[in-house]
Amino acid sequence: MAESTVVKTSADQLDERLIANASDPLGILRAFWARLRGGDLGSLPVVFGLVVISIVFYVKEPVFLSSRNLVTITQFAAPVGIIALGIVLVLLLGEIDLSVGSVSGASAAVMAVQIVNSGRPVIVGIVAGMLVGVVVGLVYAFLYTKLGVPSFVFSLAGLLAFQGVLLYVLGSDGTINLPSDSWLLDFARFKFLTGTASYVLVVLIGLAFLASRLLSQRSRTKAELSAPSTVSILVKAGLLTGGLAYLTYYLNIGRGWSYLWLFFAALVVAMDFALRRTRWGRHVFAVGGNEEAARRSGIKVTRIYLSVFVGCSTLAAVGGILGAAQLTSVSQATGTTDTNLTAIAAAVIGGTSLFGGRGSAYSAMLGILVLVSISSGLNLIGVDSSVRFMVTGGVLLLAVAIDSVSRRARSSSGRG
Repeated sequence: MAESTVVKTSADQLDERLIANASDPLGILRAFWARLRGGDLGSLPVVFGLVVISIVFYVKEPVFLSSRNLVTITQFAAPVGIIALGIVLVLLLGEIDLSVGSVSGASAAVMAVQIVNSGRPVIVGIVAGMLVGVVVGLVYAFLYTKLGVPSFVFSLAGLLAFQGVLLYVLGSDGTINLPSDSWLLDFARFKFLTGTASYVLVVLIGLAFLASRLLSQRSRTKAELSAPSTVSILVKAGLLTGGLAYLTYYLNIGRGWSYLWLFFAALVVAMDFALRRTRWGRHVFAVGGNEEAARRSGIKVTRIYLSVFVGCSTLAAVGGILGAAQLTSVSQATGTTDTNLTAIAAAVIGGTSLFGGRGSAYSAMLGILVLVSISSGLNLIGVDSSVRFMVTGGVLLLAVAIDSVSRRARSSSGRG
C-alpha cells in the first residue's frame, strides 16, 4: 500500500472539491455543505461556541469583552494551552496522557530548585525542567512500544508518581518563590507587544500567509492539481490582515498582546506546519488513522510513538515552567489541581478526536480559549466555582458527543 493511500481521507477529497470550486461561490457552498453532511465539522462547533459564550457573558457583564479582560484571558490561557498542544499529539495517535499536569508540576519544581536553591542561571533551570519532560517521554515510549503497556495505565501511574516527585523535590518547604527580578517572570507576567511593533507583526503575518498560499498554489498548479485562484488568495490574506489589525488595535487599548500568548501562538503555528506540511506530520495522522496500514506502508511506527510521547511530555514541562513563572512560585499544588483535565478537555473541545487520526494544533488554542472564557465569564458574574466545573464537564461531554456523531456520519458517508 502506498503512503499516499494511507494518509488520503475523505476530508482531503472534500478539500480538493473546495479548491476546485474556489472561483464559484455556489460551488464553495455546495462543497462546504457536503463536508458538514459528511461529518467533517472541523473547528466550526468550537468557533460557534466561542461566539455564543462571548454574547452570553457580554449581555450579563459587558466588561467581559473589554480590552483588558481579553488580554487577561489570552495571557492566562497560554501555559495550559501549551500543555494541551502536547495532548493533541497523543490524541492524534488515539492514545492518552493523564500525567501531563503532574509532569508540568515536577518540571517546574526541578526548575525552581535549580534557580533558587542551587543558585544556577535561569536558563539552566529551564533546561533542567525540560529534560524532565524529555526523560518522561522516553520512558513512556519504551513502556508502550517495547512492553506493550497501555497509555492509560502508565500515564495514570505517572500522574500519581510525579505528584510524589513534586513533593520530594520541594522538600519540607513546600513552596519555592521565584526571584522577582528574573527575566522569566518578566516574560510571563509583564511583557506586552504594543504600538508600532504590534502592527508590524500583523503585516508580517499577513505577508507570510500570502506567500505560503501562493507557493502552495504554484506547487499544485505545477503538479496539475486543482488550485485556488490568485484573487481568492488575496481576499483571504486581506481579511486575515484586516481582522488581526482591528483585534490588535482593540487589545492595544489595554496592554496589547502578551509575549506569553505570542509564544504559545508561535508554537501552535509551528506544530500546525509540522503536522500538515512535513512527512512526520503525515505519518502521525497515518498511524492514528490505521496503525497496521501505516506499518505495512513502510512508516516507522515506533519512531512516531517515540517522537509524540517525548513531544507531549516536553510541552507539558514547558507549560509547567511558564505557569510557575506566571504565578511567581512553585508549590505542592502546582500542576495537581485541574491542570490535567483542563488540558485534555481543551484538546477535545477544540476538535481533536478521541479516536485518533483527526485534529489540528489549533484545537489546543481554540479549546483553551473556550475553557478560560467560561471561567472568566462566570467569575465576572459572581458564579460559584462549583458551577464552573459542572459547565466545563457539560461542554466536554457535548464536544465528545459531537465528535462521536461526526465519526458515525463519516463512516456512513465512506460506506456510501
